[in-house]
Amino acid sequence: MLPPIEHRIADELGVSPRQVIAAVQLLDDGATVPFIARYRKEVTGGLDDTQLRTLEERLGYLRELEERRATVLASIEEQGKLSAALRAEIEDADTKQRLEDLYLPYKPKRRTKAQIAREAGIGPLAEALLADPTLEPETEAANYLNAEAGFADVKSVLDGARQILMETFAEDAALLGELRSYLHEHGEVRSSVIEGKEAEGAKFRDWFDFKEPITTLPSHRALALLRGRNEGVLRLALEVERADADAPHPCEGRIAARFGIRNQGRPADRWLADTVRWAWSVKISIHLELELMGELRERAEDEAIRVFARNLKDLLLAAPAGTRATIGLDPGIRTGVKVAVVDATGKLVDTATVYPFEPRRDRESALATIAALAKKHSAELIAIGNGTASRETDALVAELLKRQPELRLTKVMVSEAGASVYSASELAAREFPGVDVSLRGAVSIARRLQDPLAELVKIDPKSIGVGQYQHDVNQGRLAKSLDAVVEDCVNAVGVDVNTASVPLLARISGLSSTLAANIVDYRDAHGPFRSRDALKGVPRLGPKTFEQAAGFLRIPSGDNPLDASSVHPEAYPVVERILARVQKSVRELMGNGSFLKSLKPAEFTDARFGLPTVQDILAELEKPGRDPRPEFRTASFRDGVETLKDLQPGMLLEGVVTNVTNFGAFVDIGVHQDGLVHISALSNTFVKDPHSVVKAGQVVKVKVLEVDAARKRIALTMRLGDDTAARRSEGPAAARPETRDRGAGQARQPAHRDGDRRPPRNGDGRLPATSDKPHTPPARRRDQGTPAAGGALAEAFARARSSK
Repeated sequence: MLPPIEHRIADELGVSPRQVIAAVQLLDDGATVPFIARYRKEVTGGLDDTQLRTLEERLGYLRELEERRATVLASIEEQGKLSAALRAEIEDADTKQRLEDLYLPYKPKRRTKAQIAREAGIGPLAEALLADPTLEPETEAANYLNAEAGFADVKSVLDGARQILMETFAEDAALLGELRSYLHEHGEVRSSVIEGKEAEGAKFRDWFDFKEPITTLPSHRALALLRGRNEGVLRLALEVERADADAPHPCEGRIAARFGIRNQGRPADRWLADTVRWAWSVKISIHLELELMGELRERAEDEAIRVFARNLKDLLLAAPAGTRATIGLDPGIRTGVKVAVVDATGKLVDTATVYPFEPRRDRESALATIAALAKKHSAELIAIGNGTASRETDALVAELLKRQPELRLTKVMVSEAGASVYSASELAAREFPGVDVSLRGAVSIARRLQDPLAELVKIDPKSIGVGQYQHDVNQGRLAKSLDAVVEDCVNAVGVDVNTASVPLLARISGLSSTLAANIVDYRDAHGPFRSRDALKGVPRLGPKTFEQAAGFLRIPSGDNPLDASSVHPEAYPVVERILARVQKSVRELMGNGSFLKSLKPAEFTDARFGLPTVQDILAELEKPGRDPRPEFRTASFRDGVETLKDLQPGMLLEGVVTNVTNFGAFVDIGVHQDGLVHISALSNTFVKDPHSVVKAGQVVKVKVLEVDAARKRIALTMRLGDDTAARRSEGPAAARPETRDRGAGQARQPAHRDGDRRPPRNGDGRLPATSDKPHTPPARRRDQGTPAAGGALAEAFARARSSK
């Protein structure tokens, strides 16, 4: 009998069952992960948000497993076939896969050939031949003729007996488990081009003849292969390497061994061997291949979703420029550059459209208009969207700053991913009912510089473009994961309840879109909230919701200074107890770091609030309302480097990380084409996970290794001492790094062969046993396209070695 669910989760997380039981109770009562992680540390023993998210996911899986187990037991019992031994096996099944293996022989299904043969009375023949191979099959079969049931001759009778044994083999849970493990350890995913699809599927040409062990196939490569199959270009198969292609499959020997079938020259031995072969080729292999390829897809999707979520988190928690008046520029050539000015609070105060480029070339007027808007609104920042004409617009603003330094403007290139989606959305229409759609994008660009988190929450995370193969993964699971990331990020930062938009408020713990809209409506009708307690007057915001949300809603200029902090109102008595002890006001105490450090947290605990809460309170009082996001910093693109043609090997440039994958990082260096810093070029030391070195939005210094203008590929390195001359000597074929064309909307993510450096996960979410068999990535290279691949540096070194 398996331990209770909470104990299994505790074992997987490496925590105590008490912690898990407490967390499960809170989740079942409607508490959110951010609330539990921040304000219920005593209850859960300090489980953090990552542990709680894993716990929540596993809880769902294991509860579904228990529901399915009950259904399976009831079904088999109803059939009158539930023995004590079978019940024990079912109750010990710890994965859905194992449970379904055990249920397979009893699962209601359409009448099979084997069932028809059993109904015709041929079952005893199958059992006799399996038990005693000395029997002559044809002679024995003659005793089971049944013309009325469709078995009028010896051949049809033996075929029926074979169907019975094949079904028996294919429904043996222990055998399926053994074969599944063998295929998982030794199986290779092989792809080949479907005849006649060579030209149509040219972008997949490097996958036309490919193989790699299923255990080492990384997520981006697996998704590329699956995409090729879905587009009708590639044929995929799971095979086992054999020295002799004509020899029996290794799994056939395991089936035979399981049922004691051996070739000893006895009359039934050949018939039984053929039965094993048929069972493997037409039943078991197909079933297991579908299952393992399904697991591969699920594992690949999990990893792709994890990468997307991590990049999204880094982007959402990027440094905000803060409350400074900002001009947003949405670059365009023929349609002009859209200009929007927002004040320090993000309110739109002015708009314009200028035409400095072809065909009008009204450069002077454009400069004068932007300068006038900057003066009129005391703008401090200019945010320039990084799409089409961004470098031309950047040069225009640089000229303005050179001519009029007294404006004291700072220009910043900003990712405009998703801006067009937002500008055409219903939300944008409600926010700016009288503003042209084309100008709303400029507003979004300006605001996302002021506060990336507050603006990006208005956009579907999938439109922000920091994922790989995001359209190939399960959209429901992707949305759930990304929503969790947004929720965690918003609550980690907190929001000003008097300025936050409905989309931002809706991400706060406990608040729905309806409640968020009610808060804004109440704010508009009654003026700014003066205290957290005033939130209780909002329609439908009850005590439970207030408990969940209050600590994350901030009132910077309210009546109570604590309302501007992350101290939860329920813990205000703790602060009052501290104030009474030290004889100071809350305003005297807040920010007084040296004095607060002298206090002993243990002296202020009570039956409800333990040491973790008191420590959090003192830390918050020391830096009230502190923002966990980094300090704002901008990247300076090099003047004169605006297109691929301007790049030269050896150039040292500054850029912004736009996306991080398992094989490296893409960096915007201001030439409309992101370059790739391969994982091997991220650091002078070994890098297991690129995320440990760089994050989306981070400003980095890179060196250009090689440029392939024809293929729009840029190889970069963050190891600034790398020798570009040696790189060039290897020849252009040796260096074909992948790049990301940001102008095409959704990022095209290549599949690299220097694969995942994290172990894959099983279908039940746990880490499987890994093989110690070394994997040497194939030497073929991926072409840039939908499923591109190939670690440029790794392959360059491989070619260099092979040429010696």
